[in-house]
Amino acid sequence: MKLYAHAAHLSIDTSPVLAEFGIRLSQLSAVIALLAVVGFGLARTTINPFDPSRASTLLTGGIFRITRNPLCLSLLLLLIAYAVRLGSWVEWLGPAFFAAYITRFQIIPEEKALAVKFGAAFLAYKSRTHRWI
Repeated sequence: MKLYAHAAHLSIDTSPVLAEFGIRLSQLSAVIALLAVVGFGLARTTINPFDPSRASTLLTGGIFRITRNPLCLSLLLLLIAYAVRLGSWVEWLGPAFFAAYITRFQIIPEEKALAVKFGAAFLAYKSRTHRWI
């Protein structure tokens, strides 16, 4: 982070409160990602987001009760933690761009494929669980 901040001529906010908040968000991001990966592993289904047709199980328990896209949420939280830590408004463009891009080009197509594959079960899950949080 320091190398990027130096190259971009940004100063890292030295506020202990922001530093702690950024660290906690990073830790939360890691926990969410770990829970998602463990969920995929226990269900013995693909973690590959580029081929949802290979999914053998619709995951609705664990972290998937809170968010339909825990890995995307994890990455978003990490970008937010980074923006908080740097303390520059420009860094907030990253999380905003990521959320818009990943929703349009990954999540929506993936949801269409899962609706075809799992039908009513996916639609019921979709109706009770938010896309992000």
